[in-house]
Amino acid sequence: GVIHEGEPGGKVEQIGGIECYVATPTVDYPKDKVVLLFTDIFGMSLVNNSPSQLLADAFAQNGFKTVVPDQFNGDPVSDANMNSATFDLAGWILKHNEDTWRPIVDAVVSALKANGVTRFGTTGYCFGALPVFYLAYSNTSHASVVAHPSHLQAPGDFEKYRDVSKVPLLINSCDVDRQFPLEAQAIADKILGDGKFAPGYERRHWAGCTHGFAVRGDMSDPKVKAGKEGSFEATVEFFMKHL
Repeated sequence: GVIHEGEPGGKVEQIGGIECYVATPTVDYPKDKVVLLFTDIFGMSLVNNSPSQLLADAFAQNGFKTVVPDQFNGDPVSDANMNSATFDLAGWILKHNEDTWRPIVDAVVSALKANGVTRFGTTGYCFGALPVFYLAYSNTSHASVVAHPSHLQAPGDFEKYRDVSKVPLLINSCDVDRQFPLEAQAIADKILGDGKFAPGYERRHWAGCTHGFAVRGDMSDPKVKAGKEGSFEATVEFFMKHL
C-alpha cells in the first residue's frame, strides 16, 4: 500500500481499558452516536503511516465521533513484517482469532454505552470486517460498512447476516481481491440483494481497484483515487441515512 500523507488530528485514549484512537468532530455532534472503525491487519497506528487514523479524522470532519480500537492488542502487522520472507502471516492470523479480538470489541462497546452512546455505526477494512459482522449478528450496531472484506465465508456469513441481523449493510468491493473475489461478491448479492434483506443492502463496486484500495490505495492512480474517495463518501452517506 501507499503511505498517505497527513498529520492525525485525534488522540489516543483508554476506553474500557483498551487503547483507542479517537477522532472527535470540532463542531457540535450527536453524543449518543459513535462510528467504530476496525482496521486492516496493519492496525490503528503505523510509524509514519496512519491511514486508519486519517480515515477516522475524515469521518469526524463529517460529524461522526470515531473510535478506532486496538483490536490486535499492540501486535499489528508492520510493513517490515510484510516485506520479510520469514514472517508467518498465517500464524499471526491464527494468533489473532475471534477469541482474542472479541473481548477487546466488547470492552470498548460496553464502556461507550456506559458513557451514553446508544447507536453505533461500524466500518471495517479487510480483517476489520469480522468485528463489523460480529456486532451486526447481535444487533448491537445500527449501520454496517465493510470494504474489501477478508475472512468472511460465502455463503455462510452472508446467510447468517440475513437470518439474524437487522442492521443495514454496505459493501465496498473491487475488481481484484483474493479475499473477496467476484464470485463471493455475486453470492452476497444473491443472498442479500434485490430487496431480500429488508433492513437494507447495498454493494458499491469500484472498478480498477484492488484489495486495500479504501485505506492504502495509490492516490496517483485515477481509478484508485476515485475508489478510495468514492467508497469513503458512500460510507458517510450510508451513516447519514441509517445512523
